[in-house]
Parts: sequence; C-alpha cells; structure tokens
Amino acid sequence: MTSLTDFSSRERRALWLLWITPALWSVNYIVARTAPGVIEPHMLALGRWALAGLILSVIARSELWRERRSTLRAAWQYLTLGALGMLICGAWVYKGAQTTSAMNISLIYAASPVLIALGAVIWLGERFSWRQGLGVLVALSGVFHVVVKGQWGALGQVQWVAGDGWIVLAIVAWAGFALLQKKWHAPLGATARLAAICMGGVLVLLPFALWEWQQAATPSWSTQATWLVVLAGLVPGIGAYWAYGFCQKVLGASRVAASLYLGPLYGGLAAWAVLGESLGWHHVMGAALILPGIYLASRKAPETPEP
Repeated sequence: MTSLTDFSSRERRALWLLWITPALWSVNYIVARTAPGVIEPHMLALGRWALAGLILSVIARSELWRERRSTLRAAWQYLTLGALGMLICGAWVYKGAQTTSAMNISLIYAASPVLIALGAVIWLGERFSWRQGLGVLVALSGVFHVVVKGQWGALGQVQWVAGDGWIVLAIVAWAGFALLQKKWHAPLGATARLAAICMGGVLVLLPFALWEWQQAATPSWSTQATWLVVLAGLVPGIGAYWAYGFCQKVLGASRVAASLYLGPLYGGLAAWAVLGESLGWHHVMGAALILPGIYLASRKAPETPEP
C-alpha cells in the first residue's frame, strides 16, 4: 500500500513538472537576449556549464571516480559532445541572440526533434513512416517561414538576420548531440554522463572564452553577468535536465516527449512578457506549422507484421 501511495505521489509531481520543465528551458532564451553588452557568448556558456558541471560532479562523484578509466578512454567522445552541446548549442545560441529575437529562437529550436527523427532514420537505421516524413516537411517549412518572416513571394527583399543562421546551426548540432548520445553507449548514469559532457564542454569553450576576455570591447565583469551565469547554470541547465529526467523515469519517454511541444509557446510568451517582443503573424503561422509537424514526425512508425 505504501509503495502504491509513493508512486502516486511521484506521478503527481511528475505530471506537474511536465508543465514546468519547458518553462525552465525557456529561461535560457531570456538569458540569451539579456546577455549582449553584459557578457560575451563564450564566457556565458563557459560559466553556465562550469557551474552545472561542478554541481553534477559533486552529486555523481562516486560514480565518476569508479568509472574514471573508462571515462578517460572515451575522452574524445565527451569532447565531441561538449563541442556540440555546450559550444555550438550554448555559445552560438547566445551569439545568435545578439541579432535575432527570443521568439525566433524558440520557434526555430522547436524543429530539433524533427531533425533528430530524420537523423535516426538516415544514421541509426530506424524505421520512418510516410506520416513522419510529412511531419518533417511541415515542421521545416514552419522554421523557414519564421526565418524569412513569412515573405515567401519576395525572398530577394527579405532582410536576413545572421542570428537566425546561428540558431539553425545550433539545432543541427543539437540533433547530432542527441544522436551521438544514443549511438555511443556509456557505463555512466545520466547525471554522471552529463557531468562528464560538461567537463568536455568546458575544455572546448575555455580557449574561446579566454580570447573574448582579452578583447578591448569585452564588457567588464559585473554583478549582472554573475547573475546571468548562475541563472543559466541552475534553471535551464541543472533544473530543466533534472526535471525532464525525473518525468521520464516516472512517466516514460513517450508521455514526456509531448511536453517539448510546449517549448515554443512558453518561449514566445516569455519573450512577449519579459522582453516586450512583438508577436508577428509569421510567428503564429510558423508555430501552426512547426507544432503539428513535430507531432507527426515524433509518432512511432507502425511495426511491420511478421509473415
């Protein structure tokens, strides 16, 4: 009886967290748009993941020490994952946010599950249905609609924003990050593995952050810069990852995956409420294409009946 009660309580917490986790991730969009003029992109990413990595390493210290030899043998994998997940999906997102809006970031990033599904078919040999293929096309057309600001008939007159390009590169890297984690098996648990990836990311980010620190145009370190690092490290870094992992463990991957569809909604609302960004019709139309596209692309392909 007690075990059933405990599970019911854990399930209720997980169901509440399903609605909170995308909001935790959307905090990173606010941080990204607040950072220009306060802290440089690579320095922010380095501080974020160094803080997160330190806390995660303390939590998983016994496991990391026990698996230290296997972790060192696979060091190049953690450096690669760190480059994809912390450099490109971290610093480059902050760099993109210097010229594009938080709303654009959230909508473009919404297509990352589609790229992961497509990469799983091409690279990992997973099955793909016609419904999933349609979802890929619909979602990617929604991303393009946001990038070109809805001006399909006058592409030559569109004022292209470099930041959108940085975000597109970041979602491609995120797909690679997710696929490589699935392809490369590791003896580490989720917390210890993320801590090791953070270490790899810190090593990759360090020379870029040092270069930024030495530039004459780099803002002096301030209290606001410290708060941005702490906020990025604790909320979208550790908080979102922990909440997502807890929900996945209690409710299962398929139920939790649906929470990702709330990301663009929360990101857009946060950009409007906190940053005062305007909501354009190209954002609405882009979301109307991206969200159902993600749903279709993430549907499991039907099993082929045995002869």
